[in-house]
Amino acid sequence: DLDGLRSYYLAVGGVERCALELLWSVNNPDAHILPPGASVVSYRFETGDVRLEIMPETGKLDVNRAPVDQLAKLGVALALDPSRAEEIANAIRDWRQPAVEGSPFDLYYSSQVPSFRAPHASFREIEELLQVKGITPDIFYGTYIPAAEGAAGPGLVWRPGLADCLTVYGSGNQIDANTAQPVVLAAIGVSQSAIAAIVRRRQAGAMLQPQLAELLGSLGVQAPLRVGGNSIVTIRATAQLRLEGGGFSDLKRTVAAQVKYMPQGYDSPIHILRWYDTAWSN
Repeated sequence: DLDGLRSYYLAVGGVERCALELLWSVNNPDAHILPPGASVVSYRFETGDVRLEIMPETGKLDVNRAPVDQLAKLGVALALDPSRAEEIANAIRDWRQPAVEGSPFDLYYSSQVPSFRAPHASFREIEELLQVKGITPDIFYGTYIPAAEGAAGPGLVWRPGLADCLTVYGSGNQIDANTAQPVVLAAIGVSQSAIAAIVRRRQAGAMLQPQLAELLGSLGVQAPLRVGGNSIVTIRATAQLRLEGGGFSDLKRTVAAQVKYMPQGYDSPIHILRWYDTAWSN
């Protein structure tokens, strides 16, 4: 219990430090602390290490604007059966669009216990997807699935969830190439070979816009990709205590914050939109 509490506050400190260093780096581009476009940062404190993941909302599809065919492609990329992926995509469209006389999906929602009505309006929180017909917790949060037959490595591989791929904070039609999940790249039409090349390139370090343009040109890819985020990012921190002998505790704690950077004139330049006391990182 004591290690868990200490790890929690170590992770919280990591989030706060990262949020401030991001702000400093944006406001002082000639003296930035964090590398431009960085998606992973590691901090070494006296009491332990913290691994930070920086995930701009621009790395996800806008759940309120994405076309149905794009949502269906995302479902297929998440290893869902094509018919189920299409049903979920249509259910998302039904949830977000007005329906004066109701819709066929409303009969399903009214039969649930407790029953409820679909709002037929834009999603306000991404967790609303858990109420949409066909979406289960493992589809929303992600899960482990069997690896492809004959594949090297572990027998189970991580499959991300819709929470990792969709956002209510839309950023137009351009996706951040440094942080987007491979399944999101597949949903916008990037080929598997090009996705593999993009993932290999960003493992070597964050790309800047000229480097992305050069890579896409060499691959012959014309996709709505960009580099960087807008004003909203999720910062996720995983902390591990350092023991007296120099090793690390087996216990880890992960917290996350969805941060919005405000323009000048607000009471605080950093607003916490969502805080997750218990988060999970792969």
